[in-house]
Amino acid sequence: MTDTLAQSGEITIRRATADDAEPLAALSAAMFLDTFVRGFGIPYSDADIEAFIASSHSPAAYAKKLADPDQALWIATDASGRAVGYANAGPCGLPAEGASADQGELYRLYVRREVQGAGLAARLMTETLAWLAADRRPVWLGVWSLNERAQRFYARYGFEKVGEYDYPVGETIDREWVMRREAGAL
Repeated sequence: MTDTLAQSGEITIRRATADDAEPLAALSAAMFLDTFVRGFGIPYSDADIEAFIASSHSPAAYAKKLADPDQALWIATDASGRAVGYANAGPCGLPAEGASADQGELYRLYVRREVQGAGLAARLMTETLAWLAADRRPVWLGVWSLNERAQRFYARYGFEKVGEYDYPVGETIDREWVMRREAGAL
């Protein structure tokens, strides 16, 4: 699928392949740093940042996700081929009452700041929800408890807060909301 976005030129969204592990890892690590460390100013230690990026945002971590037939990843690239957004979904693994692996989970959805507000996040969400709706209902996600912008975005797609849990980033523990979207929601 291709989106033409007025503010950012042509953006192409496609299913990611094994060849995308490195660009996804680089984008993912950059988005983590930009969103949580610089954007929200969460005071993670350097050791926590290094450990979290190594375990969750490395090329090896993305190669594993891309090789998993139960997961799907989408990558958005601009006209120059630069990765500007991505989404990742698969079986639910959240620690929430009623959640199970036969249901779906949106693991991550991120868009670079310079293309935010141009509809790219909505297009990635639409692709992800369509894939998840094929056989997994309801759909779940975890979102940082203080990320109100993301919470509002997810609410527009029928997600509602149903719980909370602790999410480790190295030795630091973040409080996350569990959000759920019922079958047939918007």
